[in-house]
Amino acid sequence: MPPIINAQGLSKKYGIAPLFENISFIVNEGDRIGLIGPNGSGKSTLLQILEGRVQPDAGDVAIRKRTRLTYVAQHSEFPADQTVRSIIEPQTNPERPSLMALMAETLGRAGFTNFDVQAGSLSGGWRKRLSIVEGLVRAPDILLLDEPTNHLDLAGIKWLEGVLQTAAFACVVVSHDRYLLENVASEMVELSRVYEDGLLRVKGGYRSFLQAKEDYLHAQGKRQESLENRVHREIEWLRRGPKARGTKAKARVENAQELIGELADLNARSRVSTANIDFSATDRRTRQLIELDDVAFEIGGRTLFENIRLLIKPGMRLGLVGPNGSGKTTLLRLLRGEMRPTRGEIRRADQLRIVYFDQSRELDPAITLRRALAPDSDSVVYQDRVIHVASWAARFLFSSDALEQPVGRLSGGERARVLIAQLMLQPADVLLLDEPTNDLDIPTLEILEESLSEFRGALVLVTHDRYMMDRVSTVVLGLDGLGGSEVFADYSQWEDWQRTREAKPAAVRTQPARTAAGKKKLSYIEAREFEGMEERIAEAERTLQARRAALEDPAIASDGPRLMAASADVEEAEKAVDALYARWAELEEKANAG
Repeated sequence: MPPIINAQGLSKKYGIAPLFENISFIVNEGDRIGLIGPNGSGKSTLLQILEGRVQPDAGDVAIRKRTRLTYVAQHSEFPADQTVRSIIEPQTNPERPSLMALMAETLGRAGFTNFDVQAGSLSGGWRKRLSIVEGLVRAPDILLLDEPTNHLDLAGIKWLEGVLQTAAFACVVVSHDRYLLENVASEMVELSRVYEDGLLRVKGGYRSFLQAKEDYLHAQGKRQESLENRVHREIEWLRRGPKARGTKAKARVENAQELIGELADLNARSRVSTANIDFSATDRRTRQLIELDDVAFEIGGRTLFENIRLLIKPGMRLGLVGPNGSGKTTLLRLLRGEMRPTRGEIRRADQLRIVYFDQSRELDPAITLRRALAPDSDSVVYQDRVIHVASWAARFLFSSDALEQPVGRLSGGERARVLIAQLMLQPADVLLLDEPTNDLDIPTLEILEESLSEFRGALVLVTHDRYMMDRVSTVVLGLDGLGGSEVFADYSQWEDWQRTREAKPAAVRTQPARTAAGKKKLSYIEAREFEGMEERIAEAERTLQARRAALEDPAIASDGPRLMAASADVEEAEKAVDALYARWAELEEKANAG
């Protein structure tokens, strides 16, 4: 069978510099391809060329006949006046009940319980889920996903992993989530000028790719070293001014020129720029920075967490994990002193310097990059040194030509680097980072991880990047979303705890499957109610999950009326779940009577 997509000799550039040149990209039946590369390498552009919305400057894309191809863009936007149902239904055939059932099932598995909610009211994570569902219900032969984990919480990422692992369709996924790439990809492709063919394609997941990349770069380094020695010898020969009258002499001159050109090309490809990230710690010698003593926090009658006892010291890297709505951002604000706990006490060292990265923080789109990087003058003071703004910009991969452009024109990854640059100018005893990884490419993530691991102060990190959490954190505080919390040695230990807790409700839910003889004690109406109770409880729990996610949305954190309304919605959903479980127990007892 021919490939689903066969792209050959693709080239594309915007402005002077090419994104990629003369690359080939093939997708076969059942392929699950993880596509990575540094920011600006052309990953999104390549997806759009494969989909057909962007034309290459050179090359051809052949798509197999009758192929259903679906593309899910990086940014998920929907008309404010449309509902979840009105967005998804047009993608299915109402005359085919199986497709309508697929719509309901896919929405349900994605966590949607109310199909008539306005799409404009959804948080970023739920809009992302909706855009993925919109692609899935089209029953594609190949699905192209551009950064699908952006704005998804851990539960959403797990859901997406499950979908892709069991999918019958092929897919190409652009992502910086290294665990998703490891768990899902059957092949990895990195798009980068460092490779002779413009890309490196490797069978297997992310770990297999890392080994193959290391082998490739090692071999390329050896080749470069050998080529440098040969070029050095040829240049010495040329300097002696050989007479190029003979055929052999002419051939050697031409060969020397070819070697010099090959080395220049190899040197150009080997130069890889990365952001230079290094957070500044103070010289504080205090051994106890922040102490949490029996801390609890309630909102709208709901306990987010309680009984938290924790001592934060220099060198400690604390990871905060838990579902949306469990209170991770709230706990960061308590540590910062922005809010007070409902019960317990938080004690901070005198004159403690806390630097906070807010995931909802926005840069003024109208100001120039120059003013965003150096607000007060044309230089900054970093680690007691005065640095010109052009040099400071270069540290974060910005050219001096870009200094006068508005921040609003920067990509998501570029804006993230600006925010990190601003943080680095503030010496800290404690770093509080709320989702610092959004829009960063893998090379920048690796530099950020190294910097955080070497930071001499204390770090409290909230991130959905499981790879970063594993690599950086020395201790993990898990919040369960029901008021409970637990301290773990690492992220994988917390995952095991979560699986154990999730298995218990599942076991409880299977218990009411009693014999027909037992059910005869119920009236006909009660028996019907009893049979449908599992489904009603599952739906009520999904509603509760969605409302907790809405409560954690940073957009309503500073809006008192909306915050109280969201809290009331959560409380109402919790009462509904409790009432259903109580009714289930009542019906089960009656069914088993006698």
